[in-house]
Order: sequence, then structure tokens, then C-alpha cells
Amino acid sequence: MNSFKAYRIHNDDGNIRAGFENLSLDDLSEGDVVIRSAYSDVNYKDALAATGKGRILRKYPLVGGVDVSGTVEESSSNRFQTGDQVVVCGCDLSETRDGGFAEYVRVPAECAVKLPDSLSLFEAMAIGTAGFTAALALNRMELNGQTPEHGPIVVTGATGGVGSIAIDILSGSGYEVVALTGKAESEDYLVSLGASSTLLRQDVDLGKKPLERAEWGGALDNLGGEVLTWLTRTTKPMGNIASIGLAASWELNTTVMPFILRGVSLLGINSVVCPTAVKQQAWDRLGTDLRPRHLDKIVTQTINFDELPSVFDDYIEAKKMGRTVVVIGGED
Repeated sequence: MNSFKAYRIHNDDGNIRAGFENLSLDDLSEGDVVIRSAYSDVNYKDALAATGKGRILRKYPLVGGVDVSGTVEESSSNRFQTGDQVVVCGCDLSETRDGGFAEYVRVPAECAVKLPDSLSLFEAMAIGTAGFTAALALNRMELNGQTPEHGPIVVTGATGGVGSIAIDILSGSGYEVVALTGKAESEDYLVSLGASSTLLRQDVDLGKKPLERAEWGGALDNLGGEVLTWLTRTTKPMGNIASIGLAASWELNTTVMPFILRGVSLLGINSVVCPTAVKQQAWDRLGTDLRPRHLDKIVTQTINFDELPSVFDDYIEAKKMGRTVVVIGGED
């Protein structure tokens, strides 16, 4: 390959600019696996990075995109052979390494995971970091004793990518799911994914006491801030709260009382710094018992690579429901 198209982000004395460029492999971050990209996707983090609205990149310039699925073109690692279908999520892509918004991607072997036979390259990006993170969260919760019998699970930020897939895989695993959202018009969508009921965020009394009436078996939280504080106050004894995101706030103002009087566990979920074996386990489960059942509903937009810049503002302005898949090379 002489040159290929990539969506690259620059910092010109504090001014962020991004656009399509022609690159060669020599322009990319080091790695021992070269992937011919089939699909990528768009996450809130990608929109923050490309628009400069968030401090995501730690070096410049970099190719954007935290996710990619594709086929191994070259490998100097004995873990992969030419022709293997792989998925890469997180692993500092579009933070310190060139990411998935390119026709070719080069990564260290430990960043890539072999795609389960039951998933297509398109489905891998329909799931992406969002579904991978949801799977990590449920796995951690279950390792810490979470069961459907313990009570309903609240999913906050329910219409986003993580929230949508979390509802799907939780309900598919036998959990009663309550979807918390600020979008009144989204009820039918959330119920179609498996939510038993919905709560409007603006109708919830967050309370002020260190402990409120315990009603939730656990939670997957994408918001942080006051909502996460409310969850610590209202989760049942020995319940688990998976903290995934900070779409509302990075702050948490709570007390130790939920943790020492009710035994509530707050589990931090990091999809970027994750051992390879844990990644593979999560993807294997996403291809089997945690396979999302409603990807056709969750993928609300599929775009061509050229259309990529047009979707970022909807993520920044919280107008987007579900997932956006980006067609780069498509299936072989």
C-alpha cells in the first residue's frame, strides 16, 4: 500500500483541527500487526477528540477513532496470521496511538483480539467499545455476586451506545432493567431493547440523605455526578454499581455510609487499560451468552467514511440514540 485515507487530528497552538489526509504506514504509530480496516464506529469520546471539546488526545497529530474491525494484512506476532479477522477497542487508540479512522491501522499485538466466529466485522463495530464496556461491567458485577434475584438494575444514560447494549445484554441474562433517560420520546426504543420500565431523569427525586430507601439491585452508570450519588444512596445491601462514564459530571459527592452500612460496591470499569485475556473473554461472551439480540435497533445510523465529520455534533449535543457504524472498507 503506497498511501491510504485517514482522519487525522492536529493541535495548532491550542486550536484543534481534523480532516482527511493521505498517509503511509510510516506515518502511523509503531506496532506489529497491520489491519486492513472494514468498519469503525463513533463514540462520544471520538466526538470530543475530533472537535476539541474534550482533552482526549495526549499527543498530536493522531488518527482518530477508538475502535476498528478488520483483517490482518501483516503480522510479526505469532498470535496473528494474515487473513485473521480481529477487533481493536480502546488500548489508547486516539489517545497516544493512531486510531481506527483509517483504511489501515497498525497496533501492538496485545491490542487486538480475534473476532469470535459468531460475529461479523460489522457486528463487532455495532458492539464496539460501548458493548465491550457493558460486557466488562456485567462480568465484574457477577464476579462480585450480582444475580437477577437481587433486584432490578438501573441503566443510566440509557439511550447511548453503552446504555443501549447494557439494557440488551442485561435483559438477555435474566435481569429486570430500569432505563433512566432524559429523553421522554425514547421509551418505545428502550422497551424494545428489553427495559422493563423507564424513568425520566427530570422526574427523579435524587434525595439529600446519606441513605435513601433501597430499591435497586445494582446499576450501570454512564453519568457520574448527582445521579451516581443517588445510586449509592438507593442501591440495596450487597448490590453493585458499575461506574462507566462521566457524561454529566466527573464529581462524586457521597458518604461512606452506603459502603459500610449496606455493603454496596462501586466498581470502576476501564475498557482502555485491560489485560488481553480479559478482553478476549469479554469478546467471547459477546459472541455467545452476552450476544446482543437487538443490534438492528441499536445501530441507528450507518455512514460511509466520507460522512464521518457530519455526525460529531449530534454526540456533543446529546442528540444521538444508539450506535453509529462507519463503513471504511466493508466486508471482504
